[in-house]
Amino acid sequence: MEEIKVSPDYNWFRSTVPLKRIIVDDDDSKVWSLYDAGPKSIRCPIIFLPPVSGTAEVFFQQVLALTGWGYRVISLQYPVYWDLMEFCDGFRKLLDHLQLDKVHLFGASLGGFLAQKFAECTHKSPRVHSLILCNSFSDTSIFNQTWTANSFWLMPAFMLKKIVLGNFAKGPVDPKMADAIDFMVDRLESLNQSELASRLTLNCQNSYVEPHKIKDVAVTIIDVFDQSALSLEAKEEMYKLYPNARRAHLKTGGNFPYLCRSAEVNLYIQIHLRQFHGTRYAAISPAMVSAEELEVHESHLSNKHDSADDDDNQ
Repeated sequence: MEEIKVSPDYNWFRSTVPLKRIIVDDDDSKVWSLYDAGPKSIRCPIIFLPPVSGTAEVFFQQVLALTGWGYRVISLQYPVYWDLMEFCDGFRKLLDHLQLDKVHLFGASLGGFLAQKFAECTHKSPRVHSLILCNSFSDTSIFNQTWTANSFWLMPAFMLKKIVLGNFAKGPVDPKMADAIDFMVDRLESLNQSELASRLTLNCQNSYVEPHKIKDVAVTIIDVFDQSALSLEAKEEMYKLYPNARRAHLKTGGNFPYLCRSAEVNLYIQIHLRQFHGTRYAAISPAMVSAEELEVHESHLSNKHDSADDDDNQ
């Protein structure tokens, strides 16, 4: 039942978007793999960060849809990094290499946590303009595995895969969700021991997000109402951390809504990115934005400035 792997969309994606491999560290074994699609003239693209079990391919439906609408999209896969500061340093070097000053980040699960930590880490010289956090978390202690985080590197690959698979949905799911799970299991199988062990280490080593450092970043939180690896407490914690965030709820979608509910997720991404149209941080080609929309957006921006000036004068 590998429906996604043999789907026309996935095969079209694999045949038209080249996979690039980039090394930015002194250590040649640290290779970033990424798909970079859409107009290269865009200097503030949206970048997708996968969950523990994911590779750069898991966001192929977002890449296809968003580039079709004129956005520049980068979907990537991390090298082996064992701690958060090392990851943040490597990701900053990657953005420098790609000559990207600021970016929008979409992170799923671990990807969302890493996106928040990167925004926090670079807050003095901001590199993140906005965040979309899908089924994500802000504190690794929710997994109750901080005590095992330092021993993942010792475990064989089959044991690490068993740990990850333990978080996948069990019981009856609809066909699209079943296909998404099959596809993610296939992606998980493609990861080697050190890739898996390092991601689980990042996922579980004791750390939490400091929201005061990223309070100026626009945030959208996407989550699902049905069964996912995230507890209700973890979701509530995210809402508390980002009281001004836009919330996008999906009735169903499980752990991988970007695969099995892609049309809805793509719509929420579009709504999130629309607020930056007509600014230097737009992730879309200006040619793809209608004059009416730009006019509405510019009047909205000037109203914002006017109200800010009024506040200053009071």
